Amino acid sequence: MSDFLSHFAVPAAIVAVGIVLVLGLVNMMRGGSPNRSQKLMRLRVLLQFVAIVVIMLTIWVMRG
Repeated sequence: MSDFLSHFAVPAAIVAVGIVLVLGLVNMMRGGSPNRSQKLMRLRVLLQFVAIVVIMLTIWVMRG
């Protein structure tokens, strides 16, 4: 379980946050829709929360 979390889930969560962040920045820099930028930034915050939960779960599993 800890191998799956540390080798797959944590990097996947971090990459997802990075992708959404870059998409939001690109949309903003190109002068895209403010609505889309807002949705992407909300999604980024949600994904950051998920990433933190996955990281904390990984730490908890590895201690036990």
